[in-house]
Amino acid sequence: MQVSEIFRSIQGESTHAGLPCIFVRLTGCNLRCTWCDTAYAFHGGTKMTVDEIFGSVEKLSSAMSRELPRHGETPRSISLVELTGGEPMLQPDVIPLARKLLDGGYTVMIETSGERPVADLPREVIKIVDVKCPDSGEPDTFQIENLGALDSKDEIKFVISSRRDYEFARDFVRRHDLDRRVHQVVFSPVPADPEGTWQGMNAQEVAEWILADGLPVRLGLQLHKFIWHPATRGV
Repeated sequence: MQVSEIFRSIQGESTHAGLPCIFVRLTGCNLRCTWCDTAYAFHGGTKMTVDEIFGSVEKLSSAMSRELPRHGETPRSISLVELTGGEPMLQPDVIPLARKLLDGGYTVMIETSGERPVADLPREVIKIVDVKCPDSGEPDTFQIENLGALDSKDEIKFVISSRRDYEFARDFVRRHDLDRRVHQVVFSPVPADPEGTWQGMNAQEVAEWILADGLPVRLGLQLHKFIWHPATRGV
């Protein structure tokens, strides 16, 4: 597998926001969203086996633990792992990696664009699936069949960069009864780019639109970008 970075941080998005988490960022993506903040993961990285990645996660998960191990157990301070990218579903070994992490006692999340099938992932994996809005530059890339592979532990995310994006997401939620299909639907306003490549979306506007339409969705802000500088890597 080609790995861009493995690091420990605070989960910044989804309903798990605020929890300590280990991130495995895989290299490569076949989409080019206008507001992408991880373009550095498109290329490069380090080739690693599933066992090597698992070993790196184990080291990070136990590095801060001061608890005495129980019989036959390794002390662990972080049990949440997110597989992300790039687009992690481009790498076939992401499925055995997820299985190994699950068997190792971790709670596993995967963040994916929804452009690739997710049905073959282990059932226990928490899927955070994007549906690309029009102004992402990658509309109509979501595989609608993926809705059938999601259940009450999974989440769907829309990244909102305009009123047009909001209306698309609102109508998609209603048309497919998303709030009944998944654990949570998240509307995430695009934050301002610190380098000025794109303009951010006003989160207050999105909040007011959600309230005006009475949508059963969560407003999701990227918590890590409030804690650290928005351009900081490895957080």
